[in-house]
Order: sequence, then structure tokens, then C-alpha cells
Amino acid sequence: MQIPLQITIRDFEQSAALETHIREKVKKLDEFFNHIMSCRVVVEMPHKHHQQGKQFNVRIDIGVAGGEIVVNRDHAEDVYVALRDGFDAAKRQLEDYARKLRGDVKKHEERRSSEG
Repeated sequence: MQIPLQITIRDFEQSAALETHIREKVKKLDEFFNHIMSCRVVVEMPHKHHQQGKQFNVRIDIGVAGGEIVVNRDHAEDVYVALRDGFDAAKRQLEDYARKLRGDVKKHEERRSSEG
């Protein structure tokens, strides 16, 4: 990664374990696709509804050549589940991006019309 990882945790107590977990997830993405230029992870608990309990939001911004991959995930109660879901989605998007770079994307044939 060309730009150092940025981790932001808002509206709840930051822990070393959570930051280590995020760093490990990002490291796996970087090993999977080594053309990541930057990565920014924001974890927040924006809604503090007493009746609904905790709601975590994870946003992952991955800078790649020619664009950015953005993932948003919400999960009630468990920040680690929100992170897992977010990083799984990021990996799928990186896989799609890598296929496009290699030219492996299927192109749909034009439909022939039976008209006129």
C-alpha cells in the first residue's frame, strides 16, 4: 500500500484489539490484491437508540488505480460482525476489479431484434 492505513473509530471506546483486527483484515486484502494504493476504515456507532441497542456502521474506502472501492455495512450489536461483512464485501469488489483489469469480464452479446 502506498499510503498508510487510516483507521477512525467514532462514538464508542477504541480498543487495541479492534485496531489490530482491522489491521489484520486490511493486510489480508493487500496480500490478495497488491495494487491497493490506500485504505481508510471508519467504524462508528452513529445511532444511540435505547430500545434498539447498539448499531455499528463500517465504511471501507479502498483506493485503486483509476478509482475507489467503497463499502458500507451496518450491524446491530457486534462490531466484529460488521467488520467481517464489510471486508468480505470489499474482497468481492476487489475480485471484480481484478477481473476487469485482466479482461476476464464476460461481455453480453447484443440481442438481435426480430423486428423489421
